Amino acid sequence: MPNRGYPTILLAAFVAALACLLPATVLGAQTGGAQYKPPPHKARLVHGKAIAPSDAPEKVKQIIAAANKIVTKPYRYGGGHGSWNDSAYDCSGSVSFALHGAHLISRPMDSTEFMSWARSGAGKWVTVYANSGHAFMMVAGLRFDTGYRDSYGAQHGAKPGSGPRWGAKRSTDGFVARHPGI
Repeated sequence: MPNRGYPTILLAAFVAALACLLPATVLGAQTGGAQYKPPPHKARLVHGKAIAPSDAPEKVKQIIAAANKIVTKPYRYGGGHGSWNDSAYDCSGSVSFALHGAHLISRPMDSTEFMSWARSGAGKWVTVYANSGHAFMMVAGLRFDTGYRDSYGAQHGAKPGSGPRWGAKRSTDGFVARHPGI
């Protein structure tokens, strides 16, 4: 007997994945996020991986090092939430992995949880932008994101396709800004 629920599950998974990939303004989320503030010094992007400024705080270097470990992984809804070391990551799973690398969180968080995580507003070196459907972060002037590709990342070696990648800043309209105090 065929599984009649399978198409419904596939459709639900597709819709959920699409929600993470679309910009928040398309989804209509207006949560009043803070504008991006550039850090004292910007990280560089070489062959798709970020290189922290030499004067960046140790936690920033740890976040970048952790994020660099997964920048070639593909996107999968729910990826990074069942295990830190996964074969694919979604938006909040990627942000969680990077922050965990600096011991700033102890378990994966979803985008809604990031809306009230840590301190309100933009940080000096690190800012997480979140709404009910997506999360990304700015670290030392570079964006770590799963769903918004730009020519900057491609020109600096970011792997094409979906999944966690480094890029240039993007609009923060519709996102809540949170930071860990660095």
